[in-house]
Amino acid sequence: MDVVGVRTSETDSGSQPIKESIHMAKEYDITFVGHMCYDEIIPFEGERHIAPGSAVLCGAMVAARIGKKVAAVVKMAEKDENILQSMKDVGVDTYLIPSEETTFSQVLHESANMDERTLTLVKSAGLISISDIPRLETRCVHLAGISDTEFDMDLIQGLKSRGYSLSTDMQSFVRHVTPSRVIEYSDVANKKEIAAMMDKLKLDVVEARILTGTDDLEKAGIIIESWGCPEVIITQSDGVLARVKGKTYYEKFSNSNVSGRTGRGDTTFAAYLSHRFDHDVRESLKFAAALVSIKMESPGPFSGTPEDVYKRLKEKHS
Repeated sequence: MDVVGVRTSETDSGSQPIKESIHMAKEYDITFVGHMCYDEIIPFEGERHIAPGSAVLCGAMVAARIGKKVAAVVKMAEKDENILQSMKDVGVDTYLIPSEETTFSQVLHESANMDERTLTLVKSAGLISISDIPRLETRCVHLAGISDTEFDMDLIQGLKSRGYSLSTDMQSFVRHVTPSRVIEYSDVANKKEIAAMMDKLKLDVVEARILTGTDDLEKAGIIIESWGCPEVIITQSDGVLARVKGKTYYEKFSNSNVSGRTGRGDTTFAAYLSHRFDHDVRESLKFAAALVSIKMESPGPFSGTPEDVYKRLKEKHS
């Protein structure tokens, strides 16, 4: 029987307290690691709004809503702990790494093209170290960052040494925060080393072009596959590609609008990763495309059910 409560524990080094839920003998399907944050969305047309966000939030909500056992290890200020409640409400176990401040990002859409965005990281909770991460029983760990202020090679190598199956979103490395706090996209020196340590890797068409020199999704997938990652997922405005074991798969999105564009890639990959445990690549890609299509039709994390996804699959992705 699970014993649930709250305690403060120390990590490997004993230097960093982690506030966590106690779940004795708990095993997880997916553990998401990264910052929680506040997102200020400034649309091309319409009113700006601020809401809790992050790749961890978008991903964890998806995995939990479709029935997976999920943990979220998040770095943030303890005073903002209330923004974890939406994850807790759907059964996500949260582990809080205290920081002086919670990450705050601004997303400015300057045109009707939702893929053209100016991102500013107003505040950052800072790098996460391997000593911050509790030792959890989990089938995989997904590094769900939004900029290069969250993860470094020491963390990746440390997690790999623990024997975890790893995945990441390359936005966590391609998005470089400048002294002015504006995020600029640029190449990653150790991209091949990162890819080789991942069992699955996610990126979008912009990141693919920066890292591989091509925005042809299949060519980019083949290049990244050659770096040693066996399963590569790439999104663009109209669909998602998978490159797995020498084969390429593609599925179009079916959304009727893009009011919920923010979090598209995080949601797509979390849906794919969750479904992939029990299904083949093609089925998982269709499932992910159907789910994220629903999510993109309204702002915020995915709030639907598996039944909603299967209905969309039947209607638009058969």
